[in-house]
Amino acid sequence: MDLNSLCYLGLGFISIILLIYICIKSDVRQALLTFVGMVGLGYIIEAVIYNFLSSYQYYPHIIKHNPIYDSALGAIASNALTLPVTATFLAAFRKNWLWVAFTTALYAGIEWIFLELHIYKHHWWKTVYTSIGLPFYFLFAKFLYRKMRVPLKGFFHTLCLYLIISPFSGSLHFIPIMFFSNRYYELGLFANQSKDTTAFSTIFYLCASIVYVFMAKFQPLPRWGKYPVIGLCMYCATHILRRVGILHSLVWWDTWYYIVLSFLSLLFTEFISKSLHKGSFASKI
Repeated sequence: MDLNSLCYLGLGFISIILLIYICIKSDVRQALLTFVGMVGLGYIIEAVIYNFLSSYQYYPHIIKHNPIYDSALGAIASNALTLPVTATFLAAFRKNWLWVAFTTALYAGIEWIFLELHIYKHHWWKTVYTSIGLPFYFLFAKFLYRKMRVPLKGFFHTLCLYLIISPFSGSLHFIPIMFFSNRYYELGLFANQSKDTTAFSTIFYLCASIVYVFMAKFQPLPRWGKYPVIGLCMYCATHILRRVGILHSLVWWDTWYYIVLSFLSLLFTEFISKSLHKGSFASKI
């Protein structure tokens, strides 16, 4: 384990401790839903600027065999832990704009240190872009935290549901690819196969998450009938992508894993949907 790994793991450990503290000191349901929703928003932002526009690269030195997947793991650590935990902290404890400004400056400083240590690299991105974007990210967390307090319906229910379940779907889609090389995608967006796989995995999980939200909210179909349908949809998508030459499965369990993942994702979507309908306990007293 070198300096790169220690820096990324250290930030991850601090983020987990902070998340536990937030859950203890605030409404745990409201905090966790906000946290996961901010993970979803971070994933979508990274999909654009990192996956497709190649804004920067991470060097956590955890996945030794593939620098593209190693960088993707760094992106996941940032957007699945560090930034959303901080945003949830600011929202849960109703920190004012001075805290937002201080936290933005802190992250700009951390980014500068990572650049100086060569454990993170800009392509066309600049630290000033981070400094401009983070306050909006933190303000959205405050908005989301307030929304999680009351029962949600209509557009906001759908939006929050999508933001919450998409990182669950996306992480479980891509993590086996990073660590077990069970499949790769060949769409032709990038010359590098791993980069192509990362980009298309993003497209896949974002589209799949739309299907999960639709199925969870689709009332005419009984609940017991939704699971065979979602499993069949995943099987057909896998088969079509393989036939047209985009998907290449490398292990026997690949197809079955993603069918099971579709069941789990739909189950999780239904659970979150009910939770969003209920609102927090504090809002009812």
